[in-house]
Amino acid sequence: MGSYEENYLDKRPQSLCKMCGKCCRVVTTSIPYKKLKLMAHEGDEGAVDFLSLFVPYKSIEEARQIDASIVDNIVARLSEDGNFNEKETTFYYCKYLQDDNLCSNYENRPALCRHCPSTPWAIVPPGCGFEGWLFWKREEDKQKVRRAKEELLELQLLRKRTANEETLKKISIVEQKIQRNIDMYKKYGSDNW
Repeated sequence: MGSYEENYLDKRPQSLCKMCGKCCRVVTTSIPYKKLKLMAHEGDEGAVDFLSLFVPYKSIEEARQIDASIVDNIVARLSEDGNFNEKETTFYYCKYLQDDNLCSNYENRPALCRHCPSTPWAIVPPGCGFEGWLFWKREEDKQKVRRAKEELLELQLLRKRTANEETLKKISIVEQKIQRNIDMYKKYGSDNW
């Protein structure tokens, strides 16, 4: 796991959880179900953990019958980011969630449960205790990307003032590194930040 994710997970205030069970009742992933099954078959620990807990709904409509507000919220967010594909988006429910919204497997739950939400870009149910905090963390990420774009502009100006081949090579290396960091957020809309 990268240092950014470790830092994020260390600072995630678990006390914000309202224990509503919504994130276990209706959830999706950015990875299509068929690919998740293949990844699990190939031994990917995250896919194995996910599929050991979550059972796919037969359709988006079946998930909507459980909680339309969650499904509609997720579909809207995925659509905004250009990541919604009706044929590949699958909704799931956790087989360990009890009627009282508690987990029947709490003591043995895998890391993906202990670290939920695992990224500031997680889509949480409306009213989730993490909503405001995730918004703040996403804004921090957007600000980092904006600063990185400013650094790229400064490097482009430096490139125009430099004729030294060695310096130009170093500039290119730094530009590529910065661009890779920016591109990590492309699926969240970083081109428009």
